[in-house]
Amino acid sequence: MSTFVRFYNASIFRNHRPVLNLLAHPIHILYNLGIALYGAGIRIAAITNQKARQMVEGWARTWNTEPLKGEKVAWFHASSLGEFEQARPVIKKFRDEHPDFKVWITFFSPSGYEVRKNCEEAERVTYLPIDTPRNARRLVELINPEVAFFVKYDFWFNMLRELNRHGVKTFIFSAIFRRSHYFFKPYGGWFRKQLRCFDHIFVQNEESLRLLKDGGVDWCSVAGDTRFDRVKEIAERSEGDVTVERFLAGNSGKCIVAGSSWEPDEENLKAYLDNCQGTVRLVLAPHVISESHLERIENLFGKMRCIRYSKACKEQFPTENERYANILIIDNIGLLSRIYRYADVAYIGGGFGRGIHNILEALTYEVPVVFGPNHTKFQEAKDILRLGGGFTYRNSESLAEVMDRLLSDDHYGQEASQVCKKYVESNIGSTAKIMTTLNLEP
Repeated sequence: MSTFVRFYNASIFRNHRPVLNLLAHPIHILYNLGIALYGAGIRIAAITNQKARQMVEGWARTWNTEPLKGEKVAWFHASSLGEFEQARPVIKKFRDEHPDFKVWITFFSPSGYEVRKNCEEAERVTYLPIDTPRNARRLVELINPEVAFFVKYDFWFNMLRELNRHGVKTFIFSAIFRRSHYFFKPYGGWFRKQLRCFDHIFVQNEESLRLLKDGGVDWCSVAGDTRFDRVKEIAERSEGDVTVERFLAGNSGKCIVAGSSWEPDEENLKAYLDNCQGTVRLVLAPHVISESHLERIENLFGKMRCIRYSKACKEQFPTENERYANILIIDNIGLLSRIYRYADVAYIGGGFGRGIHNILEALTYEVPVVFGPNHTKFQEAKDILRLGGGFTYRNSESLAEVMDRLLSDDHYGQEASQVCKKYVESNIGSTAKIMTTLNLEP
């Protein structure tokens, strides 16, 4: 396998990357045991669980995929759909600059593969099989890449070691590290050593850079988050939505667009809207769009106040009764990234669960964002709170205080909007930084 990647300062990027000693280390043995148990658990779960069954069937299809024989291959791996969206600007730029390469994309999660299995950015799209040593050898031989890219936080150590063994130039971008990560624990030495498999690590922020360098990992630099490039591209290319515009035209007052909401979010929004006496309109895009959840939302807010997007699309909308609905429920997927443009304030769901969802789609439209307390793992949330374009709350009373000020004080809302605009503009360009650091020889 040829090694063709050259760097502006080759000595910095190559010296750290000897072929790793493949003799078993106790932590490596435990890692392989954990991977084997995890794979067995997924296979057992596949008996009754659709998502697990999709993964197992997808692993089998990977091994039947036709290789790209005689072609130069760039391998991009994304854990799921969100990471793929981060990878998209880099994939596009790579293809523009290196049209002689074919692209092979792998996903670990069905939520990524099932949505993007026919994406036009790649010649091959497959699942990433479970990371056993044998699977790692088979997959690297199947894909036969000359360069490999990983996104954000997917560290599959057998895959990385196999790429290292074959001399494949390997990178990770939009990576983010925290002091709580296992890399920086007392037992983290083995894990940090595996980072030698990367020729370069492109991190999102200075904190990640400092943690790596303090841990002896010098082959890294700050390039930012490629999601900013992606959401800006989406905002510039996307069109508005006629149905949302008709809904808003039939009502007066300010508009909240709530994205990826869960039950606690919806309950707090309901408490707030009850005190607004119909002066605020809500476009609600729940994270779960099952029929049972949609009916729950209608019952929560009151059926006379709600209309579903699928019904509003029909020519007869609005009827006389529906004319006074002030809540539009988005009951399909794929709309959210373009309807934030209509918001005076964006409410981001997930802050009372595992963590908030993507806030960048709203920020790119210069819309202030509001979210619940579980946001501390998200750098962009911490940044926008500190700058004054984002706001957090803990209960319905504090939500009312935040919303009332943003929606009633135009000057305050406009200042927050300008903060969002400047924040996005200052973070665009991660893709360019990554591609200019790499200099790929044909």
